[in-house]
Amino acid sequence: MTREIVVIDYGAGNLRSVVRALTHVGGRPVATSDPAVVQAATAVVLPGVGATRDTMTSLEQLGLIDAIRGAITRGVPFLGICVGMQVLCTSSEEFGDHACLDIVPGRVQRFAAGLKVPQIGWNQVDRAVAAAGHPLFSDIPDGADFYFVHSYYCALTDQSMIAGTTEYGMRFPSMLLRERLAAVQFHPEKSGRHGLQLLANFVAWAAT
Repeated sequence: MTREIVVIDYGAGNLRSVVRALTHVGGRPVATSDPAVVQAATAVVLPGVGATRDTMTSLEQLGLIDAIRGAITRGVPFLGICVGMQVLCTSSEEFGDHACLDIVPGRVQRFAAGLKVPQIGWNQVDRAVAAAGHPLFSDIPDGADFYFVHSYYCALTDQSMIAGTTEYGMRFPSMLLRERLAAVQFHPEKSGRHGLQLLANFVAWAAT
């Protein structure tokens, strides 16, 4: 049976497109800003567009920070998208140093000087060891293209959780996995058939 998937509504610009994409692949998404609903969820998606500082401010004002940490600690399937991946890190330098959720060890950093930012468009995702055989990537070829829009990336200190990398003047983590926690720097809801396949895989994974 397909489980309800809670999509956290904190004002992210891609909320509706994520909800539509999950519905399209057979999911049962419910958008909410209620911490109690997030805390009790059996599967969670954290979308994201914009800056980590603004995102953290919104999550704090809505009382969602402890609810997100609680859901991840309980081990429910969790998918962070774009800024939803970045805020999982310990800290960020975007618009000044500030704390993030500190769920995965790492720091959000700007691409090196000289690179055109933001990176906008399609780019290849190469799988790392952590992704081997994982159901989230079923029927998606290694090296598939996904759609990116970002100027910052996650510099993860635990290399074992890097599930995929992408080249953009440097090689950066574009997917992470740790037990039931997953996150991607790209936008699956904008990434055509491979993005929809990843979301379909998350729906199936969340049902197990």
